[in-house]
Amino acid sequence: MVTRLAVVGTGVAGAYLLNRLPSDVEAEAFEMRSEKNWYTVCAWGTSQPFISDLVKKAGFNFEDYVLHKGKNMIVDLGDEEVNIPLRGLVTYDKHRLTEDMLKGKKVHWGAQIKEANGNLAGFDTVVDATGMHRTLLPKVNDDLLIPSLEYQVKSKELPYDDFVIRPYPGLTGYWWYFPLGDGLAHVGAGDVRGRYRYELDEFVKKYHCEVVRRIGRPVRVTPPKYMEPFFDGKVTGVGESIGTVYPMLGEGIIPSMQCVNLFVDHMGDREGYRRAVLEHYAVYAKVYKFIKAKVEDKFSFARMLPTLLSIYLYMRGNEERYGLQTRLPEFYKIVTRL
Repeated sequence: MVTRLAVVGTGVAGAYLLNRLPSDVEAEAFEMRSEKNWYTVCAWGTSQPFISDLVKKAGFNFEDYVLHKGKNMIVDLGDEEVNIPLRGLVTYDKHRLTEDMLKGKKVHWGAQIKEANGNLAGFDTVVDATGMHRTLLPKVNDDLLIPSLEYQVKSKELPYDDFVIRPYPGLTGYWWYFPLGDGLAHVGAGDVRGRYRYELDEFVKKYHCEVVRRIGRPVRVTPPKYMEPFFDGKVTGVGESIGTVYPMLGEGIIPSMQCVNLFVDHMGDREGYRRAVLEHYAVYAKVYKFIKAKVEDKFSFARMLPTLLSIYLYMRGNEERYGLQTRLPEFYKIVTRL
């Protein structure tokens, strides 16, 4: 028997899911933007050693989309720069890869889907892959969304040839520079307190940049532990709609793909999917607890030490996953100085 599945949202989670479904699932996608105006957001940074296998499962070669292979990341702490050796962190053409994942799929462009009935009445399952909008799932209390703005810029005078980030005091967000090659880069910032628009415009002016594209959207850093329910009627949430963004970095590409695979592995078993998501992203809740304590000015190093140690050991044991080396002195500086 063929199962009919509707995927609402064609970001990384929705597009990847369309390429990971078994052959007995008939899927259609619904995207609120027109095809002309559709564009994938974020700085396009990820770990090549880790994402390559995920992309291969969808039938694509990740190497074909790589733009810049990083060697070193500068973390600007204001009065000091910390150099983080990289282990596979790259920028890639996320838009082109996501676009390729949608080719040959049935996509309804410009479809404003507000609920699971109506146009979706004939589908057995509906996937909410709408990211931070969480359009089809119930809203949650105390959802932490970080306002963000990013410019794709072009200039012959770009000041950096590798990754740069500058965390804001209190770890309320950070400014970033991600090189894309050929005189292009993503420069952007996310901050709870919105202290970034002036900085981006100053960067553009100082380095005589052409702004190719401006993208503004919040990023959800609330982890799955606090994003339930994952289900509502025949709707199931996948990706950022249920909090699969690593709060420390605001990174959701790999986590969203992993969430898709958990969904596919547990199709027909909602409770199994729920348990798998909560287990897989358990460390995100610890990071969120730390970030929130910083944001609310309630951080105590003594009280938070067990949590910080757990986060450090997690990052240290998953260097390939994040594409960067995690060393205790640098980790300590970053979490205590800001």
